[in-house]
Amino acid sequence: MQRALGQLLRRKVVDLSDINQTRLSRCLTTLDLTALGIGSTLGAGIYVIIGKVANDTAGPAVVLSFFIAAMASILAGLCYAEFGARVPKAGSAYVYSYVTVGEFWAFIIGWNLILEYAIGNASVARAFSTYFDSLIDNKISNFFSEHMPMHLSGLSEYPDMFSLLIVMLITVILCLGVKESTTINNIFTVVNLYVVVYVIICGLFKADTHNWDLSQDEVEKFDTSHHVSKNATHGVGGFMPYGVSGMMSGAATCFYAFVGFDCIATTGEEVKNPQRAIPLSIVLSLLACAIAYCGLSSVVTLMWPYYDIDINAPLPYVFEKVGWKIAKYFVTAGALCGLSTSLLGGMFPLPRVLFAMASDGLIFRFLARINDRFKTPIIATIVSGLFAGIMGMMFDVEELVNMMSIGTLLAYTLVAACVLILRYRPSLQDDSPDRTPSSSDMPLSGEKAGSGVPWRLLWEQLISRDSTPSNISSQLVAMLVIVLGVMIICLNGVIVAELDTAGEVIPMWAIVMAAIFGLLVLLTLLCIVLQPQSTEKMSFKVPLVPFLPTISMFVNIYLMMKLDSATWIRFAVWMAIGFLIYFGYGVWNSNERRVYHFPQTSTSTSTRSLAGADYQGINASEQSINDDKLPSKVD
Repeated sequence: MQRALGQLLRRKVVDLSDINQTRLSRCLTTLDLTALGIGSTLGAGIYVIIGKVANDTAGPAVVLSFFIAAMASILAGLCYAEFGARVPKAGSAYVYSYVTVGEFWAFIIGWNLILEYAIGNASVARAFSTYFDSLIDNKISNFFSEHMPMHLSGLSEYPDMFSLLIVMLITVILCLGVKESTTINNIFTVVNLYVVVYVIICGLFKADTHNWDLSQDEVEKFDTSHHVSKNATHGVGGFMPYGVSGMMSGAATCFYAFVGFDCIATTGEEVKNPQRAIPLSIVLSLLACAIAYCGLSSVVTLMWPYYDIDINAPLPYVFEKVGWKIAKYFVTAGALCGLSTSLLGGMFPLPRVLFAMASDGLIFRFLARINDRFKTPIIATIVSGLFAGIMGMMFDVEELVNMMSIGTLLAYTLVAACVLILRYRPSLQDDSPDRTPSSSDMPLSGEKAGSGVPWRLLWEQLISRDSTPSNISSQLVAMLVIVLGVMIICLNGVIVAELDTAGEVIPMWAIVMAAIFGLLVLLTLLCIVLQPQSTEKMSFKVPLVPFLPTISMFVNIYLMMKLDSATWIRFAVWMAIGFLIYFGYGVWNSNERRVYHFPQTSTSTSTRSLAGADYQGINASEQSINDDKLPSKVD
């Protein structure tokens, strides 16, 4: 049992001396990554979500919704940035979790990233098709609805062939090569940003502050004239017509408008200077998107009353309403470019995640084959395109969007937890020759099957005042992070239950339980703070550790708990398919399965894992065996 558990928790060992060697082409710069992050993030959020949240959920307070969502995304982005500095390898959160918390959790994250990117691509393709169709008087939807109708629950009303065509076109562009695809992405991103600036500047000339202070009589008059049902009224007017609760619900929706920046982290093997470029481009792209979202939402709600904003195409609608029909065509061009970059940015990381998982042997290895001419994972790219295209063609957008969130939030949560674990793990700098070895330097239980740490040593470490981290302090922090996660789940459970059932009266049990779990969270944080952090120097580190990663975990878990039961059921089905693949194939074909059984020898060459001071002795013959398991290029 212990041996099986050790195999599930075995960690990926990456040699820093081999960090710049890759079978992919290193051709991307910081500018390329920033444009990729902006392009993949600044898409459907502008052209669709602004109108929907302003009309149905938050009103003019959509500005604050986007600001809160931006802050939550930046917290996750900081965690991704530190991992980009530590682990500049393709695979995003999958690799990050593999080198820190183990193979089984890495597979869960990677499998959910596949779902996230595929659904995101399908949703954007469907939005692109709908937006384009609206410009030609819905001729596409009318034709297919008449000749190929589908009347099944959960599926689209008709097969959207145009969205499939768009996805396959983007797939062909990605197959041609990374540099070619990023060049096209950069052009579309520049056009998109020009349109954003155009909308903000021109919209300010038509801004009316009265639209942020509408009376309840005006709202009720509109609802009555448009025969709006009592269950779908537009609030009470003012800046927050739906109250603080509506603004926070809007923030939960706007949070997903920032999904996409993590595609930057998947390019670690194709960047010229990944340890500097990845953190910088993540922060820059998120700041640019936050400014664009807040600016556009402000202009749109100032130009026209929130209750009359079109939820499908808000920007062209408001410009047409204020009498600037010519601006509609500029906005339409920006929408198509923005959705194109969002689709290209979303399609980019999916084959890279498949490539990373297949290279490690956790899924079928043929997906890791690299085309010798274009230096791209062409099979993984084609499979990704077909998967996303078919989903976009067949399934309803609302069903796809509901499924997209859970994998994203789970990945963000695991990355934040991994930052905590890594920051308190000993590094090479902490193992100086002048340091006196102690009992705290014994191996971690996850490093060697059958080993363990007495509880007495953990207790002594808890109250000790060591200045440098050790294996014991590292394992103690790992256990505290698990406890912290459980307490955050319990605290969020009480909050969600109280918000859903309490109404205006807060029950005493909710107050008591929230206070207890809140104190336990603070106590666990205090225990983590008392432990020594690693002194390893990196190009970027998350500030205020452990507080910022903990806040990120809290927000992400809260949003996960706000998802409906149907989403969790579909998530369980997807995970069941993944576990069949992992336990039937991946656990037996993993590269680390060989490394895990290799004994450490005094004559072997020491290599350092990117996760910290994890030393794995692998001699030349053993390394050659491991290399033989990796897929090779296709001639």
